[in-house]
Parts: sequence; C-alpha cells; structure tokens
Amino acid sequence: MTEAATPISEALYVSSEDRVLDPSLLDKSLMDRMPTPTGWRILVLPYKGKGKTEGGIIIPGKTQEEYDIATQVGYVVKVGELAYEDRAKFPSGAWCKSGDWVLFARYAGSRLKIEGGEVRLLNDDEILGTVLDPDDLIHI
Repeated sequence: MTEAATPISEALYVSSEDRVLDPSLLDKSLMDRMPTPTGWRILVLPYKGKGKTEGGIIIPGKTQEEYDIATQVGYVVKVGELAYEDRAKFPSGAWCKSGDWVLFARYAGSRLKIEGGEVRLLNDDEILGTVLDPDDLIHI
C-alpha cells in the first residue's frame, strides 16, 4: 500500500462507534483495489452493524468482531462476467446486481482478508435474497 492510499475500512465505514458500511464512499480507486470476481462469482462486502444499540449501549469490541464474522448480509461490489448466465439455472434472470444488499448463508463463499476487514467471494447461486436496508434485520 502506498502512503497516499486510504485503508479500505477507513474509507468505506463510518465512525468506528457506528460501524456501518456506506457504499456511497466507494470511489474508483478503491474499486480498482478490490478483487475482481471471475466466472460466476460475486464480490460482496459484508455489512458491519452498528457499534451501539438504539438505547445507546456500546457493543464491546469482541462481541462486535463475533457479529462481523457471523454476518449474513452484504453489499454487492462486483459481479463476475458469467454470473447468472445459465438460463436453465436462472430462468428469470439475475438474482442480484452490483449495488444490491444481499443475504447469504453464514459460511457461504470464500472469506478474503483485505486491509481493515474482509470481503467474500460467493457463487451466484449462494445469494439467498435481497434487502432494501440491512438495518431492517436484527444482527446477531
């Protein structure tokens, strides 16, 4: 990493107390630094829930780390060129696209460490559904 490069975790997540992913902060230079999925794979940036409850209780760091590992919601960053191309398997078309919030199984895909966090590479058929707002779900 060059001196001028901003760590991905600092660039994409709001304050460490809130720990919420803000996709609008994803600029081209960060996109270029993200892995590019091949074939039918999808690159997902896992959601990090808030660092405090609605009542103002701050969630301890160790508990927050456990939540981060167990997350089942993520933001679709990139989609491989063959994802959803199998018309026999996906007769109604793609299940998601770049910019969608998606649900996936707890241990689905490959977890890849990046500076300040991780991304997941999922197969196109590992997407369980989409959601409008990840905070609509209870994160445990």
